[in-house]
Amino acid sequence: MSPGPAALVPPDPAWGEQAVELLAVVRSAFAVLDGAQGMVYDHIGSTAVPGLAAKPFLDLQVRVPVLLPVEEWTRALGTTTFRPAQGSRPDSPGVTFDLPRGSTGRDDENLWRKSLFVSAAPAAILHIRRADSPWAAYTVALRDLLLEDSRRRGQYEDLKRRLAREHADDGDYDDYTRAKTVFFDEVQDEMEDRVRAARGASVRSEPGR
Repeated sequence: MSPGPAALVPPDPAWGEQAVELLAVVRSAFAVLDGAQGMVYDHIGSTAVPGLAAKPFLDLQVRVPVLLPVEEWTRALGTTTFRPAQGSRPDSPGVTFDLPRGSTGRDDENLWRKSLFVSAAPAAILHIRRADSPWAAYTVALRDLLLEDSRRRGQYEDLKRRLAREHADDGDYDDYTRAKTVFFDEVQDEMEDRVRAARGASVRSEPGR
């Protein structure tokens, strides 16, 4: 994946509806796979936060019970616009694995494995992660934090704008992506709190409890 310089664009009110439509396409493509009923589909990233400037790519996520070989995801997505991402560099972050962070599963490399697909038209990135992947939970927690906390939202946008200027001449997004981890480090405890709260709510809502 080589999207070019780290340019931000103004928020587009159409992003939300476009994400819903694309996730429906992916859901339909994955319906033939084992475990399809257990998959969860998310619109994540800055395009999921109304009013936030973003890279012009929809970030989508599927949380799956089992992370299949990339070839199986590729076959299922064959009739869609999504194709496997190769990464701009051999060590491009977030292509075949997420960088471990937080308090969970640092020693279990399988928790951090993922598959990544990109679509050129419409422009989108599809992250496929195990349902128990810490990053699968963190992406949702970060989205919800930015939705609800205007102070954090402003801090994140200010950082992204500064990094976009600093990396405007880059040939890919890799260094821009790595530099954003300073914000993730700052809000890590808040994300962890949200993940624990979501898990607690899920347990309380189970039948028989």
